[in-house]
Amino acid sequence: MKYFIILLTTFLFSNPFFAQTLDPIQWEANIEKESEGIYQLYFKATLDKGWHLYSQNEAETDEITPTPTEFTFNNTDETYSLVGETLEPKGIEKYDNIFEMDVKYFEDEVTFSQKIKLIDKDLKTVKAEVFFSVCDDEKCLAPEIVEFDLNLTGEATENKGDVASISANDRSKSKALDIGVKGWDVFPKEDVTDKSYLTIFILGFLGGLIALLTPCVFPMIPLTVSFFTKSAKNRKKGTFNAILYGFFIFVIYLLLSIPFHLLDSLDPEILNNISTNVTLNIIFFIIFIVFAISFFGYFEITLPASWSNSLDDKANSIGGVVGIFFMALTLALVSFSCTGPILGSLLGGSLSSDGGAIQLSFGMGGFGLALALPFGLFALFPNWLNSLPKSGGWLNTVKVVLGFIELALAFKFLSNADLVEHWGILKREIFIAIWIIIGIAMTLYLFGKIRFPHDGPIKQLSTGRKTLGILTLAFVIYLTPGLTNTAYANLKLLSGFPPPLFYSVYEKEAHGPLGLNAYTDFEEGVRAAKLQNKPIMIDFTGWACVNCRKMEEQVWSYPEIIDILKNEYVLISLYVDDREGLSQEEQFKFLKPDGRVKNIRTIGDKWATFQTLNFENNSQPYYVLIDSDMNLLNTTTAYTPDTNEYLKWLKTGLKNFKK
Repeated sequence: MKYFIILLTTFLFSNPFFAQTLDPIQWEANIEKESEGIYQLYFKATLDKGWHLYSQNEAETDEITPTPTEFTFNNTDETYSLVGETLEPKGIEKYDNIFEMDVKYFEDEVTFSQKIKLIDKDLKTVKAEVFFSVCDDEKCLAPEIVEFDLNLTGEATENKGDVASISANDRSKSKALDIGVKGWDVFPKEDVTDKSYLTIFILGFLGGLIALLTPCVFPMIPLTVSFFTKSAKNRKKGTFNAILYGFFIFVIYLLLSIPFHLLDSLDPEILNNISTNVTLNIIFFIIFIVFAISFFGYFEITLPASWSNSLDDKANSIGGVVGIFFMALTLALVSFSCTGPILGSLLGGSLSSDGGAIQLSFGMGGFGLALALPFGLFALFPNWLNSLPKSGGWLNTVKVVLGFIELALAFKFLSNADLVEHWGILKREIFIAIWIIIGIAMTLYLFGKIRFPHDGPIKQLSTGRKTLGILTLAFVIYLTPGLTNTAYANLKLLSGFPPPLFYSVYEKEAHGPLGLNAYTDFEEGVRAAKLQNKPIMIDFTGWACVNCRKMEEQVWSYPEIIDILKNEYVLISLYVDDREGLSQEEQFKFLKPDGRVKNIRTIGDKWATFQTLNFENNSQPYYVLIDSDMNLLNTTTAYTPDTNEYLKWLKTGLKNFKK
């Protein structure tokens, strides 16, 4: 249901026919007299479910932080003074993986208070304004200012601005914000089918097939099938028991994902933010290094023997269906030294994407099905057992090869941490060089030039080792251009694995997100697009926008996407929360459709109003593809964590531009 709601929300806020300006917070104010000349001002915010408002007291730092709530009063030395600071309740304090700091925010309802002391006894009205921004789990809205007139008699009204004060100059500047976007009728919202679940299921299934070829699992197939077919009273019963055994293997691996669903329901960010969590990525890096060393044969990773012995005793004593279940559970435990590293890869890959626990269930299901199928199939067709190759040294070869793969995958997690922290220790070329070294070592092993503890003497290379060795060498050759600063450095077959192209020892920093050249003024960007004859991507973003950073770090960093944004589009990033003031000549008053008057004082005010006026949407991130004549090139879109979907969206816009 959660994913349906997200899809529906994205549809509604990205389709021009259903586009709307969100208003998830309502403010009201009142004033109470405490004693002669002492008053208490109250400001109450009521938020829609799922939205939150940030505290006033965000830490002062040079880094990007959430937009704090700010109160401004029109007090002067002659009117009234503030007694203490504006007070707020305790709120919710939580570590945010994107901002990498503790943040404080409020949900549902919150009341702020400010005590004042009158200096001018004849004062009738106190004016106050609130500067704030609200976010939910998918988007943030541009900062807004709400003004209040608080009458000392007790009445308080929202100051919506004076319509009569709108001058001809204000109207002219307001009109200039309307760029006259064309093509809303051409791009209805397309249905997007999420294929990631099927992909992770297939990857899990392939992982299970690989696990079948390890020394811990492969010898168990003929032994277990023979046990069931020979110990049963008749062949039909033995076949049923073997199939039931395989079914229980599938169920057991599926059940392993349940704890992650519980974590996901308690806090979806636990799973969804793993890919940007530095500590967890380093932990995965260390675990995969340990897995690799284990596969090389220097030690075994096993669960306590008492666990498997206890389960084996229960399987023998209980019998029947329950006994078969415990036999399947025993297999899962005793084979852990071989399946554990493969499952670790599946766990890291699934939880490092936005599918979270659901993707993990699909992956585990695929893994369990691959392990279970041989037991059922060989029970149905026992003659097939004669065609199985005999156990031998080739099983250890498979295990060592998996060790090299685990070693390569380990550096992917270290790369994730490096990208987030910008350490610069694993630039793209260094990462690829490490993979080349691992590939060369694996090639030498397959050709018998390197040996590990459990390898026996090689009298003659098998066809399998020769073939795999040649393929590995070909892969190393394919990686080699990735070390260069040429057009061939973009290894498209590996998109998403190495660090992105911009994270390079050759690349110089630019002034946009991820080193991209981004215009921060719309008119300037349009002029550049006309000169270069390129389409435009408008990126409505914010300095304090959580999901804007997610999109930049997790989606834009995808090699093919960063390449398109860099070379095919003119990128215009408009920061709706930029508080840098406009010059006096650029400031103006904007009349909203609801009759309110908005003072355009800052750069953020201008671009937030620009977005709402032209696209009837006020959430970030929000992306628009247009040409320099203001024709839409594709449907607008918002937070899109699926890299394939976002890449398709960019390519469609590019294709429409070239028509």
